Amino acid sequence: MKALRFYAGPAARQHIARHGLRPQDVRTIPGAAGGPKGLVLGAIDRFLFADWLPRSSQPIDLVGASIGAWRLANACLDDAEHTLRDFEHGYIHQEFTLPPGQKRLTAREVSRQFGEGLSGFYGGRAQQVLAHPRYRLHVITAHGRHLLGREGRARTPMGYLGAFVANGVRRRALGGWLERVVFSTGGAAELPFGTSDFTTRRAPLNEANFELALRASCSIPFMLEAVHDIPDAPTGAYWDGGITDYHLHLDYRPGDAGLVLYPHFQKAVVPGWLDKGLKWRHKATHFLDRMVLLAPDPAWIATLPDGKLPDRNDFAHYAGDSSARMRAWRTAAAASQQLADEFAAWLEKPDMGRVEAL
Repeated sequence: MKALRFYAGPAARQHIARHGLRPQDVRTIPGAAGGPKGLVLGAIDRFLFADWLPRSSQPIDLVGASIGAWRLANACLDDAEHTLRDFEHGYIHQEFTLPPGQKRLTAREVSRQFGEGLSGFYGGRAQQVLAHPRYRLHVITAHGRHLLGREGRARTPMGYLGAFVANGVRRRALGGWLERVVFSTGGAAELPFGTSDFTTRRAPLNEANFELALRASCSIPFMLEAVHDIPDAPTGAYWDGGITDYHLHLDYRPGDAGLVLYPHFQKAVVPGWLDKGLKWRHKATHFLDRMVLLAPDPAWIATLPDGKLPDRNDFAHYAGDSSARMRAWRTAAAASQQLADEFAAWLEKPDMGRVEAL
């Protein structure tokens, strides 16, 4: 069974037909939100950042939200192969300690434990990410506006209800409740995508705000607390970047003629988290003309534990048996080596017959 499927926009298909896919062709790599689903991309990440991309020398923009931002930040650390393996191991074996007498963790407790884990992982190494000679990291966060400008027991659920209704009418209307704030490393003079689609602001990513920006990009509303008043950025509350940009359906047309290489866990590039149920917004647009998307075949996914990708529901499904959850996740992560092996083999002998329209 083939595990990997290839999809490409029209400009990307033309390029591959003429030149194949070379490491020097890649100018942008997105990293989607999606929690544990990203575990099946670990082997491809290690192949890309520790083997294939080092064969070229051009600057590359890494654009991530939530776990995607975390994955791509890891790729900027020294010894990407070892670092990405450490990340995978730590993510699989994460456990949130429940205080005695409590039945569930509060958002504050989850945020505290998550923040401690983040500090432990990056402690003393943020500068490696910020000063990487080739990779320019862009961390996407959702910044609250008006009622969502601060987190509160009543205002947060009311604000997200308003955001849900507004987004259902028109995606741009979501910008009245939340805006995209992108934290970029110093080597990024401009963003690798246009911003006319949605209210967007920029902020520098530096040592003073690195962990806070990354934590904010992973702060799922109601599960974790918002991160407030990040240094060198607009004041207010920040949440998971996947709220505004779930799968980073961004306008990648600006810039040069390079390609966008997107290791993803599905074919659809869903704009925002609130669009998950709005199937008509899952179709490709001209924003993705230069994109090459790699995704696991649904039939291959059906062979994984529980017949699906790892996801956050597994914490409830395996409640009381974290060792079983970890075992299922390790199995899925190990199986994903087939995705990387097939990609490497295809690069040696590109077959346009396997490249489907995005």
